[in-house]
Amino acid sequence: MRLRIKFRKYGPVRYTGHLDVMRFFQKAIRRARIDVAYSNGFSPHQIMAFAAPLGVGLTSNGEYMDIEVRSIVSCQDVMERLNAVSVPGIEAISVKVLPDNAGNAMASVAAAAYTVRFREGREPVTDIAAVLPAFLDRKEILITKETKKGSREVDIRPGIYRLTMECPSSMEENPETGGSRSITLHMCVDASSGGNIKPVQIIEALLAEYGEQLQENALIVTREEVYMEEERRLVALDEIGIVC
Repeated sequence: MRLRIKFRKYGPVRYTGHLDVMRFFQKAIRRARIDVAYSNGFSPHQIMAFAAPLGVGLTSNGEYMDIEVRSIVSCQDVMERLNAVSVPGIEAISVKVLPDNAGNAMASVAAAAYTVRFREGREPVTDIAAVLPAFLDRKEILITKETKKGSREVDIRPGIYRLTMECPSSMEENPETGGSRSITLHMCVDASSGGNIKPVQIIEALLAEYGEQLQENALIVTREEVYMEEERRLVALDEIGIVC
């Protein structure tokens, strides 16, 4: 059977790259004595697939990993076993059994939701609340993307599904990250293999409209959720499957 494991990544672990996170889970699954299935061939490996890789320095409340197992006691048991051998900053928060026809986590990704804050003292001069409506009214938002084949111009406007600014009076300062009370943005953007828009690209494009550059290391970004597309609507990856 296939399991979909949702986990958080936070604290200093946010500076750990995707490949190291994969290696961590391979070791954690062995330490937890989960009856994971292995591939065939000369060099067998655990059968697992991750959703969209998280950039270094970002935290997340909605990361996903699919694994194939030969047997389990229960979904709760798998989650408790993983957390018992985990490290501070990585926490499994749900485990579900996937239906046979479910696509794997990586192939299913269509969009992702983020919370973006500016570090205190690195807020832009531009009044984002004032210019955001005009920015979203644009028919196209062009950015330059660097690829292995060189640079190309891309219109990211169709991939910005939602972008709102939180009212400053309703914010609470985040003691862990040192986030500023003044500017917090919530966005849902294209995260598919063909789009894959990064929050920093949107902020840079917005500020560039008014002749301002984003300061280095100015953003605190948290991925809140990852979505798949089902019947022309976005559905969180953990909405499919059952808890056994």
